[in-house]
Amino acid sequence: MNALTIVLLGIAGGLGAGTRFVVDGLVRSRLRTALPVGTIAVNVTGSFLLGLVAGAVIVHAAPPELQAIAGTGFLGGYTTFSTASFETVRLIQAGRTGLALLNGIGTAAAAVGAAAAGLALASLL
Repeated sequence: MNALTIVLLGIAGGLGAGTRFVVDGLVRSRLRTALPVGTIAVNVTGSFLLGLVAGAVIVHAAPPELQAIAGTGFLGGYTTFSTASFETVRLIQAGRTGLALLNGIGTAAAAVGAAAAGLALASLL
């Protein structure tokens, strides 16, 4: 890992966080529900994209810097496990246990499935 990769990783992380902010806001403005659909959308799409990036590195021998910059940087800034966890706790505190379970378990299952789909697609490309 060289200094340029670290700088690019940091820039990509900032861009990913900015993209998350925009996507989350757009999704929430269109789908008004107690379920945190914006966070779900970024975590599921981010998991799919990380599967694609990892597949490019694993299957197609793309440079490992791609995984560092795009995966750890951009997608690390884009996705947010901490916000998903916090939003689940807030649903529990609000007495919305069913929605909290749906959010926690559903998001985890969808994100794992999306990552697997991204990895599978990368192996086909």
